[in-house]
Amino acid sequence: MTLFTRRNALKLGLASGLTAALAAQARAQVTIRVEGANFQPLPIAVPDFASSDPTFGREIADIVRNNLRRSGLFLPLEPASLPIQVGDVNATPDFNMWRTVNVDAVVMGAVERGGTISSSVRVWDTRQGAQVVGSSYNTDPSASRRVGHIVSDAIYTSLAGGSGYFDTRVIYTAESGPKANRVRRLAIMDQDGANAQYLTDGSTMALTPRFSPNGDMVVYMNFADGNPQVYLLQLSTGRQQRLANVGAMTFAPRFSPDGGTVVFSVEQGGATNIYAVGTGGGSPMQLTSGAAIDTGPSFSPDGSRIIFESDRGGSPQIYMMGAGGGNANRISFGQGSYSTPVWSPQGDLIAFTRQSGGQFNIGVMNPDGSGERMLYSGFHAEGPTWAPNGRVIMFFQDPGGNDGPRLMSVDIWGRNLLTIPTESYASDPAWSGLRS
Repeated sequence: MTLFTRRNALKLGLASGLTAALAAQARAQVTIRVEGANFQPLPIAVPDFASSDPTFGREIADIVRNNLRRSGLFLPLEPASLPIQVGDVNATPDFNMWRTVNVDAVVMGAVERGGTISSSVRVWDTRQGAQVVGSSYNTDPSASRRVGHIVSDAIYTSLAGGSGYFDTRVIYTAESGPKANRVRRLAIMDQDGANAQYLTDGSTMALTPRFSPNGDMVVYMNFADGNPQVYLLQLSTGRQQRLANVGAMTFAPRFSPDGGTVVFSVEQGGATNIYAVGTGGGSPMQLTSGAAIDTGPSFSPDGSRIIFESDRGGSPQIYMMGAGGGNANRISFGQGSYSTPVWSPQGDLIAFTRQSGGQFNIGVMNPDGSGERMLYSGFHAEGPTWAPNGRVIMFFQDPGGNDGPRLMSVDIWGRNLLTIPTESYASDPAWSGLRS
């Protein structure tokens, strides 16, 4: 019996499924097109998954329904309104019946829990009467929620194109206690807020965590030595170490796309410049120089360029340079100040924070600075991070007063604004890649 990985889970077709050619044809017929002002989410039916434990079958189906609804691209019907309450993964649906309730796609699933969790799912285009997806997989019992997330990703990929983003995690700074004396520690959770765990104990302040590409390492800012210093944390072992011994303060770290380098800022002698160092140690290499404040570096997905924030022109703006440093060019030219730039996983957009006219804005622009669009405006919103498919951005927003920050997300079309549930106040989110 094979335990699943994402790759083989999506390769395994159900024995009773239609041919791959027919599934490919159906995928071309059932699509979601988001462009335009009149976008309507795709009506979809997800009956409870068949199971010898009906509660478990309902639980997995609920995860799928909630993921699809939260994406903003799908409109799952309420389970009680469906003509069939429990799906049959082995039967071809009565398409006429599903058309009468005006759904464009229906999901049939089955799940069993024992020594392993075995699950199968089929997605059908009710208009064309054809199968879109047929997959089955087995997994460890401790990963039951992941089954729902991977099924959700398979549905999203087949009907919305690109890749899903549900089987991912978010690392963030959990904040608790009175505003004047907040405890800030690292926490990690599933992208929907479930399975939250604390990674540091709060005895020292921890800020701005960032995932490595393989998802096992985290780089962050630790105040254990009084001044902020960049630390590495390995999630699988809990091992921590200071990354580099340079400057009075080191901060704003981020990994390179291959995970072998960390770029960060160093404050020294009144100036702040950007450095790079290998994760295995060695001497840091200085990438910028001068009396300005250069910070917030972020690599392009191919590792060839770095964007960063600098006030070298008088106000904080976004600049771009080669990965080896030097010859930086300004790319932001809107009103106000710019900060926290981060490149999308596909390389087609740059997300940023812009402060102007007393408002904070979360926006995106093309890598050459053109096409700037604001996705969210409000008080003290900052720190965007990308979902791995490049279609959703998470950030944090602090309403002020005695309250604390919360995590929020918005898609790249400026729609579907959500608040992400967390156990405590939360800031500095960073989205992982898809889990393997």
